[in-house]
Amino acid sequence: MKQLVVLSGKGGTGKTTVASSLIRLCGSKVFADCDVEAPNLHQIFTGKEQPQEKPYFGLKKAVLNTEACIGCGRCEDSCRFSAIANGSVNPYECEGCGVCEAVCPSRDGDGRPAIRLEDRTSGKTMLFHTKAGPFSTAQLQIGSGASGRLVSEVRANLYGAASKEPLAILDGSPGIGCPVVASITGTDLVLLVAEPSLSGFHDMQRVVETARRFGTKAAACINKYDVCTEISQKIESFCKREQIPLVGKIPFDQAVTKAVNSGRTVVDDPGSEAGKAIRQIWEQVYPMLMNENIEKGV
Repeated sequence: MKQLVVLSGKGGTGKTTVASSLIRLCGSKVFADCDVEAPNLHQIFTGKEQPQEKPYFGLKKAVLNTEACIGCGRCEDSCRFSAIANGSVNPYECEGCGVCEAVCPSRDGDGRPAIRLEDRTSGKTMLFHTKAGPFSTAQLQIGSGASGRLVSEVRANLYGAASKEPLAILDGSPGIGCPVVASITGTDLVLLVAEPSLSGFHDMQRVVETARRFGTKAAACINKYDVCTEISQKIESFCKREQIPLVGKIPFDQAVTKAVNSGRTVVDDPGSEAGKAIRQIWEQVYPMLMNENIEKGV
């Protein structure tokens, strides 16, 4: 299975707009939303289908047995995150380090500490069987960690549902943190969606560094390139200097907003200039993804 992951250094660049359009264009039967903290690809590709849901257990959290607690205060004094106060645990502050469990002198009837770490639901994975094919995504609960592990579960669910499909497209998350690392690992090509702003250009460079650390090929496109042609030219120069194929430039287009607000991809609008540009991007990306006369390496 060939895997394309669409990434951006920052949020709001149009990453999901591009990813959803490529999914539509390639007729892919396998796709995933790896932005587990704020997934929204389902708004375009799901209808009334009920997903297969599974709870996700991330970091363990401290749980206090008030009946066994003797109120000595050792756990509260030892907690570096101030997660324990007045005989209760704040799960949003707890980092699951286990110090409280280690210092607790009291035991319950089963010989367990009065305060101990236990599994806590941190989110859920969802596998949809849509008309287009299997769609895997997840949702992390507010204040929960281990998002990279959740992305790995999203991808594992996708492979389990359609391991023999030739192509999968992944909508990644913004940034360069754990979810992005988990999205890049083992993929064949990263498509970077850059915007012509100082922060967009800077963050794009950081994603390039991240992709290179994993030896993954990268290509780039510029969204809303005509909003600031000066920075667009800087992005083009950077791509040329770093030997990163620039596969297209997408113009600012009001049709994008209309498509997103109506739950459609922009390539569903035959008159959209942005849609036309994305179609040309796919014509460039597909042979790269399938390794047609393209050398390995970023």
